[in-house]
Amino acid sequence: MSALSPAVVAAVDDLELAARVVVEGLRAGGHRSPFHGYSAEFQQHRPYRAGDDLKYLDWKLLARTDRLYSKQFRETTSMSAMIVLDASASMAFPEQGLSKFRYASIVAAALSYLIATQGDAIGLMTMANGRLSYLPARAGRPHLRSLIARLDRIEPGGAWDPERTISRGAELLKRRGVLIVISDFYDAEEATRREMRRVARRGHDVSMLQIMSAEERAFPYTGSLEVEDLESGARKLVDAAAVEERYRAAVRDFLERCRTLANRDGIDYALMSTDMAPERVLRDYLLRRGAAHRSAQAATRAPA
Repeated sequence: MSALSPAVVAAVDDLELAARVVVEGLRAGGHRSPFHGYSAEFQQHRPYRAGDDLKYLDWKLLARTDRLYSKQFRETTSMSAMIVLDASASMAFPEQGLSKFRYASIVAAALSYLIATQGDAIGLMTMANGRLSYLPARAGRPHLRSLIARLDRIEPGGAWDPERTISRGAELLKRRGVLIVISDFYDAEEATRREMRRVARRGHDVSMLQIMSAEERAFPYTGSLEVEDLESGARKLVDAAAVEERYRAAVRDFLERCRTLANRDGIDYALMSTDMAPERVLRDYLLRRGAAHRSAQAATRAPA
């Protein structure tokens, strides 16, 4: 089964149907979700026994009682995931055809569908026109439909505060989970990277899905251009031939910086261009993610 083109998928007005088409394409290709529950919840204390792992000793209880107790945990298989979606004005580009925001919405809806149909909880956090909007992570088909309906109603506009939005999204997960940030990552580059790094260090599994339009990457323009900053409204007249080389070099540097620093910080990274089939870019992202997590598990099990 060949992947549907971005234009065909985007032409489907019903966002839930578009998501289902993408996910069914993934499943038809034999790609299983690499999102799995992996949390452990505290259950009770018991007296320490010789041979118990010292990392489970409760040192605070020792200080209060002068007795050794080990913590026992209950393994849980459910997972909670939060999608943080950039709904700022820059995501509305281009105005004609498939915008970055529509593409990002399809990706977000497909991931939500994939996670929810395996029985796990999925939530949504976004900011449009300076206002936070969110749905807490929950499981079940009714919640999935509510989340996709919310996605479908969002109109991108204004600026956003990625640091605040990402931080709040992570707080709503409550326990260790998956945080998926979908954006072009133009805004507050260093603050965004710092917050994602902080969230990852708290034990969350963080993914950075960078959405770019084909026009932004290729710069297919000629002659005199009036360019507008979609978030500030500032306009400037430029000669396409004079800025083309510098522009393309700047974009290459920007994308490489995003990828390199995400990898350094232990964050899953994927570049998704609006001229690529959503099923294909999601497949590549999920395959890389699955391979990386299998490698990490194998390293954990390997004898010292």
